[in-house]
Amino acid sequence: MSDSIKKSASNECEKLFPSGEQLAKINEVRKLLGPLSDRSSIYCSDASISRYLTARNWNVKKATKMLKETLKWRAEYKPEEIRWNEIAHEAETGKIYRSNYVDKYGRTVLVMRPACQNSKSTKGQIRYLVYCMENAISNLPPDQEQMVWLIDFQGFNLSHISVKLVKPFLEAKTQNKVKFVYSDDPNSKKIVEELFDMDKLESAFGGNDNSGFNINKYAERMREDDKRMPSFWTKEKEKEIPP
Repeated sequence: MSDSIKKSASNECEKLFPSGEQLAKINEVRKLLGPLSDRSSIYCSDASISRYLTARNWNVKKATKMLKETLKWRAEYKPEEIRWNEIAHEAETGKIYRSNYVDKYGRTVLVMRPACQNSKSTKGQIRYLVYCMENAISNLPPDQEQMVWLIDFQGFNLSHISVKLVKPFLEAKTQNKVKFVYSDDPNSKKIVEELFDMDKLESAFGGNDNSGFNINKYAERMREDDKRMPSFWTKEKEKEIPP
């Protein structure tokens, strides 16, 4: 069986702070976006706009179009208003959850286990995935635009798919961000050790933590995160001065 690590950066840590030229393009995007609501303004941080520019090879017009579509979706779907009690049943098996640790670059880690799927409602599954993404974003450190996905394919048929078969379906940039790792491969172990504290990493991914997923403890964490979500999406957050 194989595990899959999908990380949103190459092995080298990318710069968190944009160059002068990149900052100029970020400001161009802001100008093209025009007036924004408070929540949209908070969402469009420098790190967030940088992520859209990166996805469109720093093409300002294409990135702006993509970001406008996202803002329209957010205004309609209101992902920031989803709360734990609404989607808790989707989380019971640990099919997706935010880990209680970050990688060595401070990036939030989301764990996915496809074999642990426990519902048939596509709408509910998507809503839970959106909740997890929003939670991960809200827990990113300042100026960080990336998160890490750990996907455990054990017990799922896709674990037997060759990398050569998967990669043609991925964009070139995404291909470089996906690493398939195997429990009996020394090179895989090096990849994992470069990114994670092995004492905190789950044993399913080659780490030393055998505690496993605990829905009760996870529910407590999510409820606490829910309590601070309203303040996360207010203008006061932008006015905070770091110590």
